[in-house]
Amino acid sequence: MARDDEEIFAPKKAPQRHELGQPLDALSVDELTERIELLQDEIGRLSAARERKSASRTAADAFFKKP
Repeated sequence: MARDDEEIFAPKKAPQRHELGQPLDALSVDELTERIELLQDEIGRLSAARERKSASRTAADAFFKKP
């Protein structure tokens, strides 16, 4: 089965997911801006998860604290 010319000659898209240390030369300014926004959102998500876990740990430590 033959492929469409569009499919064969279409420029490769940069991966949607950002990988630490990946080369950034092929990314446009808009793509870099999108990556920054995605990473900032991910930092917020990770920070919120850390805060929840820390609060849970503090509560558990207080509950099991020896007199």
